Amino acid sequence: MRRREFIGLVGGVTAWPIATRAQSFKKMPRVAVVVVGTQESSDLIVKPLAIGLSNLGYEDGRNIILRNLLVPPQADQVEALLIRLVPDIDLLIIQGTVGAVIAKKVVTTLPTVFFAVGDPVRVGVVASLAYPGANFTGITYEASTESWAKRIQILGEIVPDLNRVAVLLAAGDPNSDYTMAVLGPLAPAVGVTLVPVYVKSGDDLESAFDEMKRSRVQGLLVIAGSLTLGNGKRIADLALAYHMPSCHGFKETVALGGLVSFGPDFRAIVQQAARIVAKIIKGEKPADIPVEQPTRYEVWVNLKTAKALGLTVPPSLLARADEVIE
Repeated sequence: MRRREFIGLVGGVTAWPIATRAQSFKKMPRVAVVVVGTQESSDLIVKPLAIGLSNLGYEDGRNIILRNLLVPPQADQVEALLIRLVPDIDLLIIQGTVGAVIAKKVVTTLPTVFFAVGDPVRVGVVASLAYPGANFTGITYEASTESWAKRIQILGEIVPDLNRVAVLLAAGDPNSDYTMAVLGPLAPAVGVTLVPVYVKSGDDLESAFDEMKRSRVQGLLVIAGSLTLGNGKRIADLALAYHMPSCHGFKETVALGGLVSFGPDFRAIVQQAARIVAKIIKGEKPADIPVEQPTRYEVWVNLKTAKALGLTVPPSLLARADEVIE
């Protein structure tokens, strides 16, 4: 399989080669994969998606034309990219809540598969999970409140007397408002006060940790989203530098040095998306394909980080963990 072509938004969207475009209209569906984030997030998405499609019999250049595009998680840039892209493709795959919400605004008829969207019903991407309607369907990241309560609980198991927790959120991400609406009622029930801290881009992260330090929080919840996925290493490094115990939605961040995570397998979600794409290529309508949810949630713990923070992870949590990094 030949190497995928990455097309950044900077400088405009590269046009499809004329010969390829003419052939694709007649023989092969043109599929665009839009990754909203950084190269770090692209690395988690592009190869697993290509493998998933290949396992289902679809390979770039043989029976589909596949292009991968990378755009920062800024609404105006995502919108500009999609406006230029949509007329020249037959199917769109887009990642994250920011991307899916903008795509819903721009893409009116093109079959679209989203994945890793927090709650696609609440943010207006689909009518319901069972009956998405229109031209959108895909995979949620988490469409329930239980996962957030679980993260607070896990962080409390590691951090003694946890009662004040920062919440790192991406400004402008529709998932951020939804998350705080969910967490608000949960916090008193588990005995913690939440301190929301918003960032507009990865450049704001260090000042965000300064704000957390001034707020005297004892731990950090990192809200899963395009910005935090794409800046996982930076967030993990800052959490360690600021001596901040952190709980994440992405296990990939724990592998990079975060303390603990509870969430679905991101690569498995990508492979779920590949199966939905295959259904659409075969003729099914997105409106008739129910939105799927992750099939498995995992707990990851980084003992090296715990040691560096002077924390002891209780044996009961280690016994429940799916992966322990030592």
